[in-house]
Amino acid sequence: MSVDQKSNLIFIPFPVISHLVAAVKAAMLLSNRDERLSVTILVMKLPIDTKIDSYTKNTQELSYINFLHLPENESVTNELTTQPPKQFGAGFIESQKVLVREAVSEILKGSIRVAGFVVDMFCTTMIDVADGFNVPSYVFFPCGAATLGLMFHLQSMNDDHGQEPAVYKDTDVVVSVPTYVNPVPARVWPDLVFKKDNGDYFLNLMRKFRRAKGIIVNTFLEFEPHAVSSLSRDEKIPPVYPIGPIVQEENDENDEIVIGWLNEQPDSSVVFLCFGSRGSFDSDQVKEIAVALENCGRRFLWSLRKPPPKEKFEFPGEYKDPGEVLPEGFLERTVGIGKVVGWVPQMAVLSHPAVGGFVSHCGWNSTLESVWCGVPMAVWPLAAEQQVNAFQLVKEFGMAVEIKMDYRKDSNMIVDAEIIEKAIERLMDPENGIRGKVKVLKEKSRLVLLEGESSCNFLDRLIVDIMANVSSTK
Repeated sequence: MSVDQKSNLIFIPFPVISHLVAAVKAAMLLSNRDERLSVTILVMKLPIDTKIDSYTKNTQELSYINFLHLPENESVTNELTTQPPKQFGAGFIESQKVLVREAVSEILKGSIRVAGFVVDMFCTTMIDVADGFNVPSYVFFPCGAATLGLMFHLQSMNDDHGQEPAVYKDTDVVVSVPTYVNPVPARVWPDLVFKKDNGDYFLNLMRKFRRAKGIIVNTFLEFEPHAVSSLSRDEKIPPVYPIGPIVQEENDENDEIVIGWLNEQPDSSVVFLCFGSRGSFDSDQVKEIAVALENCGRRFLWSLRKPPPKEKFEFPGEYKDPGEVLPEGFLERTVGIGKVVGWVPQMAVLSHPAVGGFVSHCGWNSTLESVWCGVPMAVWPLAAEQQVNAFQLVKEFGMAVEIKMDYRKDSNMIVDAEIIEKAIERLMDPENGIRGKVKVLKEKSRLVLLEGESSCNFLDRLIVDIMANVSSTK
């Protein structure tokens, strides 16, 4: 079948690594599974370097995926960058609707059949664009099924019962949510639901979720059986398709210094500290982490990132000299047992046999990568939905150690070295009861995308639904 006979899916990811890479992998799963499908990924251009260029190139390996880079509207982005970072995202996506509409119009001129839009959770305003072309939309949700259920529940609390989620900020309220076994404390709800200054942004997101024809979730049934079953039973929620785990493969172009150092360490002896593409700490907290690592005496690999300037929409950078923020003499005293670096190839590190524990911000990609590699976690969430991910791992699944579950980066809270040290000791204890659970999940995560297994079956159901869109328009 030639490309021009294929039915095309229009993917609109949020253009940062944590969202875009998972969306590209989902597009690959779909186009590789059914030869009738091709994918066009519309790449929006943020006014900062988001390090996505290497993932948005047309290559021979991605023969049925086409990356279409949208032009940058400098006048719009310059205006938006004067806003606080928390308000930037919504305005930016809204500003891209004209460009998306123009791009899709050009695609349709080529007599290509568009089977649907697949829009990132933060790009649901693009459902309006899809509606204008009379094309159905699917939401790509790069977080977990339980979190999806929580967000629907909080929107229902507001719209159906007049209970505004924002008023529960910093309270001890707990709420029973269908996708969780245990009541969920307000202190671990996603940041987004508390942003009163953004008006109805969160609520409008979820209302648009309900307009979608389906929701693609980066999880797998065996990891979140209760949450997936709960969502599937709710007739007010569009069909949910858990097709994960979608993770990055181990990178063959590894950092030779980091991997070389790990090669010299005993199996399961190194604790790996990494806090994601947006993760960084101020100097006072960095010093507490350093004291904890030095006191516990465990081998460690620490990805230490420099905070971006205050009130600027930028990602953390690299220290020219990490010693400027660490306790005096720390690097010299830990030579041989520890290594402080900047960015690291996370999957390559987690896959290494020397790594026995992962101190993580609990971003969903990192959570799935930890499961995929069978590495136990100590949870230290920073923002977004990471607190509720941490709650799920510790309280729902009993497969992680808590450092500070309700920590939020903007709270000026300092976690003491003693707390960090004790958590690392529990994490690295071979008898902590966690390792067996993670090992079982690792084995399951490798099976679910095989023929006849759960994620493969959900992928097939999704494709049947997508192709029905084409049949109905003939």
